[in-house]
Amino acid sequence: MIYEGKAITVKPVENGVAELNFDLQGESVNKFNELTLSELKDAVAALKADNSVKGLIVTSAKDVFIVGADITEFLSNFSKPEEELVQGNLAANEIFSAFEDLEFPTVAAINGIALGGGFEMCLAADYRVISSSATVGLPEVKLGIYPGFGGTVRLPRLIGTDNAIEWIASGKEQRPDAALKVGAVDAVVAPEQLRDSALALIQRCLNGELDYKAKRLPKLEKLKLNPIESMMAFESAKGFIAGQAGPHYPAPVEAVKTIQKAAGMGRDKALEVEAKGFAKLAKTDVASSLIGLFLNDQVLKKKAKQYEKQSAKVERAAVLGAGIMGGGIAYQSALKGTPILMKDIAQAGIDLGLSEASKLLVKQLGRKRITPEKMATVLNNIVPTMNYGDFNTVDVVVEAVVENVNVKKAVLAECEEHIGEDKFLTSNTSTISINELAKALKRPENFCGMHFFNPVHMMPLVEVIRGEKTSDETIATVVNYAKKMGKTPVVVNDCPGFMVNRVLFPYFGGFGGLMRDGADFQQVDKVMERFGWPMGPAYLMDVVGIDTGQHAESVMAEGFPERMARDFKSVGDVLFENKRYGQKTSAGFYKYEADKSGKPKKVVDEATYELLKPVCAERVEFSEEEIIARMMIPLCLETVRCLEDNIVESAADADMALIMGIGFPPFRGGALKYIDSMGVAEFCALADKYAHLGALYHPTEGLREMAAAGKTFFGN
Repeated sequence: MIYEGKAITVKPVENGVAELNFDLQGESVNKFNELTLSELKDAVAALKADNSVKGLIVTSAKDVFIVGADITEFLSNFSKPEEELVQGNLAANEIFSAFEDLEFPTVAAINGIALGGGFEMCLAADYRVISSSATVGLPEVKLGIYPGFGGTVRLPRLIGTDNAIEWIASGKEQRPDAALKVGAVDAVVAPEQLRDSALALIQRCLNGELDYKAKRLPKLEKLKLNPIESMMAFESAKGFIAGQAGPHYPAPVEAVKTIQKAAGMGRDKALEVEAKGFAKLAKTDVASSLIGLFLNDQVLKKKAKQYEKQSAKVERAAVLGAGIMGGGIAYQSALKGTPILMKDIAQAGIDLGLSEASKLLVKQLGRKRITPEKMATVLNNIVPTMNYGDFNTVDVVVEAVVENVNVKKAVLAECEEHIGEDKFLTSNTSTISINELAKALKRPENFCGMHFFNPVHMMPLVEVIRGEKTSDETIATVVNYAKKMGKTPVVVNDCPGFMVNRVLFPYFGGFGGLMRDGADFQQVDKVMERFGWPMGPAYLMDVVGIDTGQHAESVMAEGFPERMARDFKSVGDVLFENKRYGQKTSAGFYKYEADKSGKPKKVVDEATYELLKPVCAERVEFSEEEIIARMMIPLCLETVRCLEDNIVESAADADMALIMGIGFPPFRGGALKYIDSMGVAEFCALADKYAHLGALYHPTEGLREMAAAGKTFFGN
């Protein structure tokens, strides 16, 4: 044994060839944490000192190669002073460079996922052999940073500037064939041939067939670009990437700037440029938010795994009510492998549901994301019916009929008679109390809410709503079904609007107050879109449907009269009275016309202003800061209340639900992270500035106590 640690071992194999093997003890995956980096340093030193080693293969004992750096260490490391971060990165890069500079050929045998630091380890090797089932990539921009272990230096020198910029700025995982095409790997082999192929490649180097020093040399030198090529490559890339990434995500453009700045430098100087730029990005709020989201997502996945252990089997499902929503649910279930019955009381509904599923499959086929065979399988897994004949074969039923409490109660009670006593009923209601609906059932313990967001195939969130009598097995089974459908389930307790809609309507309440006081809805939309929302509140209300919004608002007002009941006629009331329901009627705040592809395109309708005049004050020009404050304070405070009222289990659950359910700007991390970023005391002071607007703007006592104690939602 040349070296033995808790994450890395190095041992002789044959004919002077050694094997450096990653196998981080106590973990299911390999990752670069402080331990692994420290051991890699010692392992490289041991290899350097061992004159018997003539070549080295790098392998993994796990199903993955190395998933990257240990992100759980990021937030604590990133809180260090910038200069300390730079020095830390340079110290890590000294280890990778020492590995790269070993006096014998090295081959990385990539058996599974090699991302971020894991792939940067591979780049430091002379050659890379990859299993046909593996993937590689540098996804750091998704965390608001860019590669920090030499990725911006080695990759462009290995595969060319344009390819490297595309890989790094997109952050996408790359399949073996794509990696081979650009030269990021040297061979793709079957999984069972990987180790032998790596050893054979080393042998070819030792036999003089391959010149590993010549292969290594470009990674140590300047980028081979003349001034004109350099200008064309970098300047055009920066403009394009800035347009793609948008103003709130600086990392992709900064990565290009870093590659450009270091283009005329050798490896070591280029690594210094990378380290300085990396440290600057690591100190940004965007990085803090996106890393926090990644960690929150890991927490949700861990919870879902725990629920999976308690779940009953889900081999066949059913949806009650076809139409757009039912068709979307049926499509998603069948696409992800759970066959589903789709029941409606009318053939027209069945036809609409099947049409919706077919339309979505045709799109997938057109984009070459599925094969014709897969499309046929999915369609065959959606079984339309107008009776309950086969419902004794299903494990979970999703009710998706009209949003009317009496209709839903009747349908649920009827369905309960046709399913097994140990099977599960859910309601895809967006507003109606699960406890109220459960009153119609003989087995309320087998019932919960399963709130999908529209469009079902695109929105990742499913709210799983626990009623007072819902059993743990029901929740676990429905969470498991949602996960099987490719969704991210968040478990919440019953209340009007549940978690997401309860939080969304105070946001709309802030918008209604702004309009009452003379704001221009177009200005408000533009400000909130610049803030980071995918669409402004007026446009969002049009997309949701003014009629749908009015119904939901009445539920919220009844449930939370102190905050959500209005004492004035709103712009929504006026549009509703005039049957301007938004996109569905081609007119709401905006008019909607079909674009070239047939999709509704919003256009300004001056008639809207005349229509709304009676309920709006004379036009006032609000500052951007005031618009943001009046919109965001109610949303954030209602999120706080949901956490305090135990509607949602944790701050992480709350923020993830808002990002996945209503498009809260990810780079801001969620409502509670947004409060943390501002400072809890500062947020309370800002809310107090608008306290005269009503209870929506009044901080809770719990939040004031947090402010006084210097506490945050994430961190302490």
